[in-house]
Amino acid sequence: MINNLKNTVTLNNSVKMPWLGLGVFRVEDSQELVDAVKSAIKNGYRSIDGAAIYDNEVSMGKGIAEGIKITGISRKDLFITSKVWNADLGYEATIKAYETSLKKLGLDYLDLYLIHWPVEGKYKDAWRALEYLYKQGRVKAIGLSNFQVHHLEDLMKDAEIKPMINQIEFHPRLTQEKVREFCKQNDIQVEAWSPLMVGKLFDNEILKEIANKHNKSIAQIILRWDIQNGVITIPKSTNEGRIIENSQIFDFELTNEEVEKINSLNQNFRVGPDPDNFDF
Repeated sequence: MINNLKNTVTLNNSVKMPWLGLGVFRVEDSQELVDAVKSAIKNGYRSIDGAAIYDNEVSMGKGIAEGIKITGISRKDLFITSKVWNADLGYEATIKAYETSLKKLGLDYLDLYLIHWPVEGKYKDAWRALEYLYKQGRVKAIGLSNFQVHHLEDLMKDAEIKPMINQIEFHPRLTQEKVREFCKQNDIQVEAWSPLMVGKLFDNEILKEIANKHNKSIAQIILRWDIQNGVITIPKSTNEGRIIENSQIFDFELTNEEVEKINSLNQNFRVGPDPDNFDF
């Protein structure tokens, strides 16, 4: 049983990644973000997920530095992710974007670097750049975000190195079974973004009933459901109480019946853009 915030999943290259992390999407480059990251690390989180396009890597980096300072842990105890944005997809441009992210974060390396969106005609060159950075030992693991099955198949036809992660929108209204099944068959670990569907599930009666039974919040039920589905999860919050609450999902287990009940809420409903139809 996954019963501890420090529990990890082993990726296909033997690197260990925490099941639960803090996401920083839509948080301004501000003291609020510095405090949120620091607070997450202080409260036992070891994984922080950012991206170049969030335009907050400087504050994320400060929060990491302050978190290390107050806890006395070492940089290698943390798992830090960033993503290359669409405008920087291309061999040279992706390598340059990686260096820019490192500089802003104040780090020597990343644990995970992802291609943020599958921009047609561009992601293969970007993937070659990620492979180069990985082979150079500049990044511990490389992967993708928002890739559907056909994108994955196309990339893997020419890839030297298999992606370790595919980070996708995943929550009870969007269970992405085809993508998850493909990833499982190909030993690519799935990770969820927007696991709480921007709070739009908090009045769901089925989730309320399960939450009451376990004496947990609906958010805690959903995050536990992620993990029991074998999906890494990175809920976003800047509120210390919520950050702590989101991490308290390791002292209970959903029954198989409850997991299936939540699975059945799927409506293939996205809160974010469609990876087959985006224009940015």
